[in-house]
Amino acid sequence: MPGVLYRKEREVLEFLAQFQNQYGFSPTLSEIAKATGHRSNSTVHTIIRSLVEKGYVQKVDGNTRVLKIIDEKIANTFQGVLPTVELPLMGYIAAGKPLEPYTDPNATFHVSASMISGQKTAYVLQVKGNSMIEEGILDGDYVVIEKTDIASNGDIVVALVDDSLATLKKFYKEGDQVVLRPANSEMEPIYPKQLRIQGIAVGIVRKFKTY
Repeated sequence: MPGVLYRKEREVLEFLAQFQNQYGFSPTLSEIAKATGHRSNSTVHTIIRSLVEKGYVQKVDGNTRVLKIIDEKIANTFQGVLPTVELPLMGYIAAGKPLEPYTDPNATFHVSASMISGQKTAYVLQVKGNSMIEEGILDGDYVVIEKTDIASNGDIVVALVDDSLATLKKFYKEGDQVVLRPANSEMEPIYPKQLRIQGIAVGIVRKFKTY
């Protein structure tokens, strides 16, 4: 059974699967680094070595340039072969700004069916900004939201603050005070006077650029 897959490893594995599905061969270390936001090829090489050691990928003839994803189910998941559902793409979510709707009110987005429970209404928002980067949610990512007005400590929520500002933050309750914390050490938490939870993030989809 493969070992625990950490966020950076998952991002590299996901890009590797998508690239191979599109082009039929493996990307270079530079292509992986550029697509996944790593500054050096050596970092990517270390991640790939970890993926090999954990049993997710194998080198063909010992060549880093030719990698094979061992688990077919994992490959199918990242390549979008498994069943998907079509959800409404509601708009953009940015820190401290009103929810910005898409210009196309009929816009939709396909996500893996395994992301949602199927018991609640779900929709997709596109992230603007870097307030959640330490949770691996980057500018331009798509977050899958299930509608609910209840949240637990540590949940990533879509919240309407003071009836006007929609934001994506981590929810905490400290005594009688609700705190919305960014996943970015350079940003300050929000202590709202009024708050309405509009949903909880249950998944992230990233569209990698290929070069």
